Amino acid sequence: MPLLSLLDALSPLSGALDLTLIALSVLTSAFTAAFGAGGGVLMIMALAQVMPAAALIPVHGMVQLGSNVGRVGMTWRHLDRATLLAFLPGVALGALAAAWLLIRLPAGVLELCIAAFVLFTLWGPGLPGRALGRLGTLIVGAVTTLLSSLVGASGPVVAAFIKQRQEGRLAKVATFSACMVAQHLTKAFVFGAAGFVFHDWLGLILAMVAAGFLGTWLGLNLLKRLSDRRFDDLFRLVLTLLSLRLAWLGASRLWGG
Repeated sequence: MPLLSLLDALSPLSGALDLTLIALSVLTSAFTAAFGAGGGVLMIMALAQVMPAAALIPVHGMVQLGSNVGRVGMTWRHLDRATLLAFLPGVALGALAAAWLLIRLPAGVLELCIAAFVLFTLWGPGLPGRALGRLGTLIVGAVTTLLSSLVGASGPVVAAFIKQRQEGRLAKVATFSACMVAQHLTKAFVFGAAGFVFHDWLGLILAMVAAGFLGTWLGLNLLKRLSDRRFDDLFRLVLTLLSLRLAWLGASRLWGG
């Protein structure tokens, strides 16, 4: 009974739902650490089933912030600092756009655009060298940060871009995670300025972040057992499946009314 009472106090949700989401944080953090991306999308899909729409993106963002901080801490020496430094100005621009611009697109268009970009990056001829330079990285940072505040999870786009720039699997995970830390950190300011009360959800956020550290440790131990070739194949498969699912969701919203 004390455990249920404690869980009930974590958030406006029931204790049983809080416990389920904490377990989900372990699973999704392990998934991202092992396969390079996808955990954030899986989490926001699950959160959308049980959480009020107004809380969905800010709560998801803070949980993902904590999970990515854990991954950066465990893979710090593999981080590509040049890519991160080129990415950060774009994050600032995207956050400003998300905070001050009102962008209204037909439901489903954003999802279709994200899916198309990721699939092109994975299976097309590859991004030209100019797109992988500092300016291209800045633009990707700005666009994906804006998308992240609008649709919640921009991880597949960032992961597909990082894949083009990095060779080793640990470098991909470390650099991707650092870029996502910067993106999710902006949500604290964007949604705080919009009036979202993080305090009501702070207990659940902290519990899910703590669980995410465990998931990251488990996922990185699995990652170390994968060869670079095996990791690349799984990474590509995960992003492809997520993109196809996103395209289906976008088409359903756009043409399904």
